[in-house]
Amino acid sequence: MHQPQPGERLGPYRLESLVSNSGMAAIFSAWDEERGLRVAVKVPHPQAECDPVFYERFQREIRIGLELDHRGILKAIGSGTPDRVYMAMEWVDGRSLRHLLAEQGKLGPDAAIALVLKICDALEHAHTHGVVHRDLKPENIMVCPDGEIKIIDFGIACLAGARRLTFGKLSELMGSPDYISPEQVRGKRGDARSDIYAVGVMLYEMLTGRTPFQGDNALAIMNQRLLNYPQPPREIDPSISPHLQEIVYRALERDPANRYARASELTWDLAHPLQVGLEDRNEVKEWNKRRSPGRRRLLSYAMLALLPVTIFALLLVISHRS
Repeated sequence: MHQPQPGERLGPYRLESLVSNSGMAAIFSAWDEERGLRVAVKVPHPQAECDPVFYERFQREIRIGLELDHRGILKAIGSGTPDRVYMAMEWVDGRSLRHLLAEQGKLGPDAAIALVLKICDALEHAHTHGVVHRDLKPENIMVCPDGEIKIIDFGIACLAGARRLTFGKLSELMGSPDYISPEQVRGKRGDARSDIYAVGVMLYEMLTGRTPFQGDNALAIMNQRLLNYPQPPREIDPSISPHLQEIVYRALERDPANRYARASELTWDLAHPLQVGLEDRNEVKEWNKRRSPGRRRLLSYAMLALLPVTIFALLLVISHRS
């Protein structure tokens, strides 16, 4: 089975141009000749389509896209046959949140909160219908010109009651290293609270211009969230309110039992920040402890650097006196 090209037809869809091409599937801009509108068509690569695990995953993505009906979730509008697998989706004019962050560096608190409120609204709908995304990240959040959002790519989502799939690649099994929850790092399947954690990471990134944890590779980044705490957002940008920082910390709780249980809970706090109680956070205390030795080292280096100057000055004074 060959990979389709622009100009070919898949069912009622005439492929127009290649939009993106990953290792597993290609996405085309296409024209729906039955409805008379532009759509996106996702077509697995032939080698991926022959993989039974990927095939089941793709079928699950189609099912989720057809069943979920929310303005903040990309809607599937058609699918192929067992002989020609593909998924047709609504066409979205917009840019990914990743593009916005790359362009602007970070968003102001008001803009960040407005986007997260829309993301949470869509997530509440998905979670209520038993769907956990498990790979939320800025690349999977489309921001439309009118400010609305679309959550895309439910490729590794899980459905309540569905059997667990396994994958050969770590990123496909678990999600993206910068946004994966601590419980997923430990090998657990994850639930709605895992999506909340990813939203917390994105909120931190939108507010500060950086992700909470850094590392030289994926394993180092994931290990950081099990052992350390991120730099307090207000130390990076003092304009972030203490209440908003507290909300970020609640979304990023290492133990999911202490995290927001539902997207609607995070929504309520973001809509009523002044009613959020402030805690004496270990996260801040531990960060200050980690930072203190570094400050002492810098002070020591500064004193060593000034030592030759001091000695020279003393010698100069002595020479003048003599």
